[in-house]
Amino acid sequence: MLAKYLPLIGSALLRKKTRTAFTLLSLAAAFLLIGLLQAVNSVMSGGADFLGASRLITQAKTSFTQPLPMRQLQQVEAVPGVQFVSHSQFFGGTYQDNTGFFPQFAVNPQRLFDTYPEWVLPESQRRAFISTQDGAIAGKLLADKYGWKVGDMIPLNSSIWTKTDGTRVWQWRLVGIFDGRDAEWSKRANLMYLNYAMFDESRVEGARGLAGVWVVRVSDPLQSERIAAAIDKKFENSADETKTQSEQEFQLGFLKQIGNIGFILNAISGAVFFTILILTGYTMSQSVRERIPELAVLKCLGFTDRTVLGLVLAESLALSLIGAIAGMILATILPPLLLPPEYPIRASAGVWAFAGVAVLFLAAAVGLPPALRAMRLRIVDALAGR
Repeated sequence: MLAKYLPLIGSALLRKKTRTAFTLLSLAAAFLLIGLLQAVNSVMSGGADFLGASRLITQAKTSFTQPLPMRQLQQVEAVPGVQFVSHSQFFGGTYQDNTGFFPQFAVNPQRLFDTYPEWVLPESQRRAFISTQDGAIAGKLLADKYGWKVGDMIPLNSSIWTKTDGTRVWQWRLVGIFDGRDAEWSKRANLMYLNYAMFDESRVEGARGLAGVWVVRVSDPLQSERIAAAIDKKFENSADETKTQSEQEFQLGFLKQIGNIGFILNAISGAVFFTILILTGYTMSQSVRERIPELAVLKCLGFTDRTVLGLVLAESLALSLIGAIAGMILATILPPLLLPPEYPIRASAGVWAFAGVAVLFLAAAVGLPPALRAMRLRIVDALAGR
């Protein structure tokens, strides 16, 4: 039954093509922003499930920027249920005149391979990383980006760590190029690992013997919560108290450091929605006001008040729906193309459902006032121009 009214709805939308086009562009841009914001919000609230479920990260209780003493390593290893422990220190270096930035971490090579079996590289390169004090390995995506090959010297200017000679430029010998064991991990091979031995030996004396975090691989992921509590209890009331959490929670913690991200994102989404509510409402009101004589003619031809009400509401829904679909398609396509794989921001089914509810509310809010006006329209007044 609705199909026979589609030509009328289409004609109403195309009556002012320029106005409709700009309204649709505005709606698409708004729903693109809403889709992206809610995708980020869903990741923040749901966690990064793509990371290893068998790993925990132990950081200083006060902040992940506070270093931990290396003497804790063996104590963490002694906790029942812990399979392997490695340490990782963020390096914070830049490449090529400070224009190239990518994640770098100083690690113990063998411990890295124990805790991150997802990284794959030839055995000869694995042994070279272990035995080369100034050695480094880079992810395949990173090596391809800069055209690196095994044997290259990679200078990194650290914004955090100073060498004993007072300089901040560190030279690293590329001894291996690693990839992920599957497609998901291959997309994340855009970071670099540095041999902790030279890093610790060459930095200023006061910073030596410290690690950034402990990476703990557990034998049974179902026991992760118990193991995390046991690690933290071991250092409770000491000078170096710890906070142990899942790898997913730790990764997302970087973003949460700046405040209540969920509230901020929802507030921005609300502001955007309010803006398009006013914009689309004005467009619909103006459109119906211009067509009052035409609506009166429809009533003369036998269209009931409810039918006229439905036509205006359908026009509002069609306008909102077309703009929303265009924006949500962009919100689904763009993040994988523009964002790094560490944080998989995606417009999931839940985000699409949120957009669907928003469309229905928007269509009702902007369509109902002019639709009620059209329904109550008196034919004599409309044709008389009153």
